[in-house]
Amino acid sequence: MQHYLDFEKELAILDGRVNELRSDNSSLNEEKFNNKEIEEIQKKSKLLLKKIYSDLTPWHKCLIARHPERPHSSKYIEKLMTEFVPLAGDKKFAEDKSIIGGLARLNDTPIVIIGHEKGEDTKSRIQHNFGMARPEGYRKAVRLMDLANRFNLPVITFIDTPGAYPGKGAEERGQAEAIASSIAKCLQIKVPLISVIIGEGGSGGAVALASSNKIIMLEHSIYSVISPEGCASILWKNSDKMKEAAEALRLTAVDLSKLRVVDEIISEPIGGAHRNVSETIARVGKALERSLKKFDKFTPNQILNERRNKFLDIGKFKL
Repeated sequence: MQHYLDFEKELAILDGRVNELRSDNSSLNEEKFNNKEIEEIQKKSKLLLKKIYSDLTPWHKCLIARHPERPHSSKYIEKLMTEFVPLAGDKKFAEDKSIIGGLARLNDTPIVIIGHEKGEDTKSRIQHNFGMARPEGYRKAVRLMDLANRFNLPVITFIDTPGAYPGKGAEERGQAEAIASSIAKCLQIKVPLISVIIGEGGSGGAVALASSNKIIMLEHSIYSVISPEGCASILWKNSDKMKEAAEALRLTAVDLSKLRVVDEIISEPIGGAHRNVSETIARVGKALERSLKKFDKFTPNQILNERRNKFLDIGKFKL
């Protein structure tokens, strides 16, 4: 059953009516009549969907980025990569399934892939801790980036997390240090590092995998230092002000492109990535191919300096 967001209620009513008519097709004459009505309603539904998604607020984008049917890292790896060999563990404490990664090929190009994973259903979401990584996850990411650097393999990261896990155990095991080490490693490796924000890009938990040569955002994804609810709780002492916070945070792909925080925006099918998963994944694949090709003739030091200068230039005042 399709999941509809709060601002899609009218759409849910129309689609519900279509399902009712389809189930009522019990005779040939009735089927002909129903099919005509179904076509009319579907036409209205298509126009309404286009209208809704042509005028989205930042808060709407937050809801779309968190949509439970939105494709996650595992889906992109499954559809885009071949010969995927998962690698696990941080060699210090445990395996963190909130971050998945390993060796793979993207169109015959050997790469290292790392991504946040939220899970597809209740059981897998609990298993992956809803995409909120613990220190072990970031230390695993550091291991994978070290491996990529040693064997001269490009790194691709998929970002989709509400933020790093803030639990007591995670803090005791050095959550802040693990995030900082992952950011530092991103800025030290001498191979191309491409990041794609496919859903939520929350706080340091996202930056830890997104300090890259090129940051790509899906059209309805978000990237922010704090969630709108958290921001509202701090600024207004009221989490109900999340809509105002979402406006103020400038967390959408368009806003961040203007601020030169992200380098490319991938348009999504009308209605969001979850309405046409295969098309969305194909667009991401093409963007990754283009991005990697750019670095074919770069030397290791040029790759490193390009990445560092990119971040140093953000926010520079120009006369």
